[in-house]
Amino acid sequence: MRCSLALATAVLFSTGAMPLCASSLDDKPFDQQTIDALEAKVSQASPRDQCFLYAELVHQMTEVSLKQYAAGNVDKATGMLKQVQQFVHKMHLSVAGNDKRLKNAEILLRHTAFRLNEMLHSSSYEDRPLVAQTLAEVNQAENEAMMEVFRK
Repeated sequence: MRCSLALATAVLFSTGAMPLCASSLDDKPFDQQTIDALEAKVSQASPRDQCFLYAELVHQMTEVSLKQYAAGNVDKATGMLKQVQQFVHKMHLSVAGNDKRLKNAEILLRHTAFRLNEMLHSSSYEDRPLVAQTLAEVNQAENEAMMEVFRK
């Protein structure tokens, strides 16, 4: 009896010490101020750091766009997606073999593509071409980053 009571107490304390939820890429709250700060950081960063910073910027902008679309602000969401396309294009120009954290950039882009795919399936018929085009560009940037990782 004492053994089972001690075991039950140990199990109770060990489960209480564990975190209640795991952290993911979507847990961080993003807003326009963090996006503006990151955009300024990208413009001042060295060429080796720009690829990852662009990937982080694209990810944050996609998350904000998803939240705006869910809240019914379709105009703001589509405007944000157009900016995402511009930054993905700049990212294509900045990918080089000597980039730092290139694998991390590829992982962020893969997650961003996943989130855009979710948005594509939940968006209205009128908004799908823009979301599909953005998804295709993010997939292309992810593939390019992945090929650079394997080239090393």
